[in-house]
Amino acid sequence: MASTRKATIIALANQKGGVAKTTSVASLGAAFAEAGRRVLLVDLDPQACLTFSLGVDPDTVEASIHDVLLGAATVADVVHRCDDGVDLVPSSIELAGVEAVLLGRPAREYVLRDALESVRRDYDVIVLDCSPSLGVLTLNALTAAQGLVIPMPCEMLSHRGVGQLLDTVKDVKRILNKKLKVLGILPTLYDGRSTHAREVLEDVGERYGLPVLSPPIPKTVRFAEAPAVGRSILATARTSKGARAYREVAASLLETL
Repeated sequence: MASTRKATIIALANQKGGVAKTTSVASLGAAFAEAGRRVLLVDLDPQACLTFSLGVDPDTVEASIHDVLLGAATVADVVHRCDDGVDLVPSSIELAGVEAVLLGRPAREYVLRDALESVRRDYDVIVLDCSPSLGVLTLNALTAAQGLVIPMPCEMLSHRGVGQLLDTVKDVKRILNKKLKVLGILPTLYDGRSTHAREVLEDVGERYGLPVLSPPIPKTVRFAEAPAVGRSILATARTSKGARAYREVAASLLETL
């Protein structure tokens, strides 16, 4: 049943690949659903890792976010119900061509925001999984979102991309979306035994003046096992450290939304 309140839209973005972004979207989505929220996840990556991770074959979907962004379908037309209790707008390799098409359009950064407006009363939280770039698709996500979470592995080299992303966020807030707020950096792939990881964790919040979401998400093989069965770690390893960490982060995010 649709509500009078519109969903909060959260983007997870980092132009660096391999930062556990898709894992974080799937896991936070499942945790929000466990907490009784109606959740929609949107896969904005042409590699369609989120789509695959949630048990939907990107090669066989009839319509995807690609069709929505080109105006050939509505969000409601392409939604899949997933086993983790979340709804998914899938991606497909065709999405790789959308950037080129959108580049020629006026108000191209607002296409996703306008498309999501039609379903915002059907959900409590909408989570956007961005592609690892700062192109038109990521700009669309930042323009549509009220909140941004930046997944970042606890390694020194990961710092460099965060500064670049924050420069883009500054521009987006100035020109496209004054309401965008950075909810925090989400430390991922964390190895508590490593002094280096602990030092990076301490440094990152101070360096950028941003909240650091806690607890950090631990490095565990359990994350790699989950997509093989089309579920998140909250279903495949319910009591693991990773699942518990995502539940805690999700609970703290829900308090701020």
